[in-house]
Amino acid sequence: MKHARATALLALSAPLLAAAVSAAPSVYPTGVTRYDPQKAFNQYVIFSGADNRTHLIDMNGNEVKRWVRPGFPSAILDPKLANGERGHVLLQTADLAEPGKLASAGNGLRNQAVGELDWAGKTVWQWGDQAPGGAARQHHDLRRLANGNTLVLANRVHAVKGFQVPEVIDDVIYEVTPQGQVAWSWTASEHLHEFGFGAEQLKLVHASKNPDYLHINNLAPLGPNRWHAAGNQRFAPDNLLFDSRNANFIAIIDKASGKVVWRLGPNLPPIDPRNAQKLPRPVDQISGQHDAHIIPEGLPGAGNLLVFDNQGDAGYPSVQRGVISGSRVLEIDPVKNQIVWQYTAESSKQPGWAFFSAFISSARRLPNGNTLIDEGQNGRFFQVTPGGEIVWEYVSPYFGKAPLGDAVSNWVYRALPVDYSWVPEGTPREEKAVQAAVPGAQPVTAAR
Repeated sequence: MKHARATALLALSAPLLAAAVSAAPSVYPTGVTRYDPQKAFNQYVIFSGADNRTHLIDMNGNEVKRWVRPGFPSAILDPKLANGERGHVLLQTADLAEPGKLASAGNGLRNQAVGELDWAGKTVWQWGDQAPGGAARQHHDLRRLANGNTLVLANRVHAVKGFQVPEVIDDVIYEVTPQGQVAWSWTASEHLHEFGFGAEQLKLVHASKNPDYLHINNLAPLGPNRWHAAGNQRFAPDNLLFDSRNANFIAIIDKASGKVVWRLGPNLPPIDPRNAQKLPRPVDQISGQHDAHIIPEGLPGAGNLLVFDNQGDAGYPSVQRGVISGSRVLEIDPVKNQIVWQYTAESSKQPGWAFFSAFISSARRLPNGNTLIDEGQNGRFFQVTPGGEIVWEYVSPYFGKAPLGDAVSNWVYRALPVDYSWVPEGTPREEKAVQAAVPGAQPVTAAR
């Protein structure tokens, strides 16, 4: 009986456990650990695991579809933008044989090509050989636009005047036509003086020994929104929102001019523990943030900015973290620059350090007002209600090499909600309640 319980609890093989000797717990549950079908928003979730595969799971953690290529991220296509076909994704479709000495898991220098794959895994569109330099070098984001073009966030290695390193890993944006031509492009280093750096900060940027000096980690068209409907041209639907993980700012690019027309950070007031739970309040210091985007129309909070604020080490100079630090998800009014909703571990009556991911991660608003959160470094996804109750939780059982070193991890860069209507008809799913373990209960002991 003990052996059966332990087998059900653990989704790790014996060889993997033997290889994963570290300071982390050696025995812990994977899969769905809690689920209230009445309070959760029922859907699929898509993500790329540390096993370099893309997985689509149901609410009980069953894998209902797998693509053999990873995504950075795994992006789904609205059937309207895929000739009416359901289940199409944008993924990495080819790797460079010799990516270069600067390549790492945090940039796109390994990525030869990105493409559109159908439900069966067949590549129906690909871009790489036609890219500047002969490789896509995509990283962190790619989006299919309503006009049929594809936005690609990519890297370009080149010398930039004023930098101490001989070459920077610059961030570039390409808008690519279905025929593979670049219709529009933008290069970050050409806009350094628009990012809010003071004179001394700009010296630190130029002197950085890290060639990936900005590390832009997301790119999202604004889409229709109430600010633009009210006449605010900074929020034009075609404008692009991005954030810089290493420099602690979020910004909007005017698509017509290429200029930064709105910005949050990098210099914000420090978090005051006495007011850390007060709402609304002016935005306080974000650090190492990910997945900034405007909540789409039709969802609760539409028009507000949603961002996973990692509170990791970042900034010029690096922002000082608290003694007991944790991550948070912030919903921000981008006109008043006020936090109007947030999630921290305290929201779920847990200590602040119980929710923390120093890097990667994501957060997406759901139709019933819940928020799907990916605590990326721990491979943990969960849904929270507006009041902070955790009503669904999943820990990825897909392990592989960690981003740095030789460690084994189940890290997940981004987890995205997928509506039931997106998949082909007949795709299976389950919605069986899972009772959460009682805190402080006797843990399950593996069989001898």
